[in-house]
Amino acid sequence: MRFDLWVKSALAAAVLGMSLGFFSSSGYAEDAEVKPLRALLVLGGCCHDYAAQQRILADGIEARAHVKVDISYDPDQGTSHLNPVYEKADWAEGYDVIIHDECTADVTDKDLVNRILDPHRNGLPAVLLHCAMHSYRTEGFPGVTPWFEFSGLQTTGHGPQVPIKIQFAAENDPIINGSDSWTTENEELYNNSAGKLLDTATKLASGVQMIKDQKGEYQPVETVLIWTNKYAENTKVFATTLGHNNVTVEDPRYLDLITRGLLWSCGKLDDTYLKTSSAK
Repeated sequence: MRFDLWVKSALAAAVLGMSLGFFSSSGYAEDAEVKPLRALLVLGGCCHDYAAQQRILADGIEARAHVKVDISYDPDQGTSHLNPVYEKADWAEGYDVIIHDECTADVTDKDLVNRILDPHRNGLPAVLLHCAMHSYRTEGFPGVTPWFEFSGLQTTGHGPQVPIKIQFAAENDPIINGSDSWTTENEELYNNSAGKLLDTATKLASGVQMIKDQKGEYQPVETVLIWTNKYAENTKVFATTLGHNNVTVEDPRYLDLITRGLLWSCGKLDDTYLKTSSAK
């Protein structure tokens, strides 16, 4: 081929490539589309509107980050029914992170609970929401059960449904990202039955409710509300006891928090995986 014809062909190919988006303005090939993280949302059981919350959570996370959320929703409304996803030993295979949002206090078979925990013992990240903290009360409860080792917090109950003022304790933490404190609508504040987190856990925020005492006077009650846990030495866990009512779950601030916690647990809290806000 003559040199002048070769140059014309090369230029034409370059123009075509740029028009199709094969090249960036710097002349290098664009990065491939971000491969979404695969998350499994496990929810169902007693006392909550999981039928609505499954889509609120999945859609909210997917809108904020490159995450594909699969859902395992158990419509059983009791506390003793095992979510069917856990029936297989390899239930977590193929997932990058698990979102535990079940409310199953009376699933107490140790072998079943170990089946749930085994992938996390082997490094699979997790997000724990609300009543997940009150699930799987195996022998030893209210002491440190295997599930409490996983969650990082011992908790046995909650107070009345009144607003919770969220007070961030680690404003420079990348999950918190400088967020301002805010107050929820009516919510449940879970107790910290041991008075503290486990040594493997780190507080990110506390919650405060104003509760009437026996004299009818309002007094502040404060407990740990949002935290992270280092489980089995190398597994990152993000947890919050927030999330009883739909008005909280659908709050953009709540969904921002959950999404950032999920990405943090996977080591992906950065601008590559975030869609709507910048990582710090």
